[in-house]
Amino acid sequence: VQLQASGGGLVQAGGSLRISCAASGRTSSRFVMGWFRQVQGTEREFVAAIMFNGGTTDYADSVKGRFTISRDNAKNTGYLQMNSLRPEDTAVYYCAASSSVIRSNFASQHGYAYWGQGTQVTVSS
Repeated sequence: VQLQASGGGLVQAGGSLRISCAASGRTSSRFVMGWFRQVQGTEREFVAAIMFNGGTTDYADSVKGRFTISRDNAKNTGYLQMNSLRPEDTAVYYCAASSSVIRSNFASQHGYAYWGQGTQVTVSS
């Protein structure tokens, strides 16, 4: 599975941005896509995840109510709609995928075998 992230950029605080992750290659009925973010010098942290079959989602507390993860099964593409952005949301955002991670492990980066290249999101104050 190959992942291609896109859509990052610069936005003012309070603004919105949508990033995408297109998956190519063989996927399964248990395909899960996750978003993680990382600020240089810190640990990569979980943002959100979605199971393509059924749409089960999970969010980090820091983004609940502001971010929405979704997917288009026909396009094998996942999206992260980010609203009410804050300067502390600034990071490189990575999409990740797995065909075996269970819901209780959605937030663990170790559950994902495939990673995209990352896209920079910068929120100015």
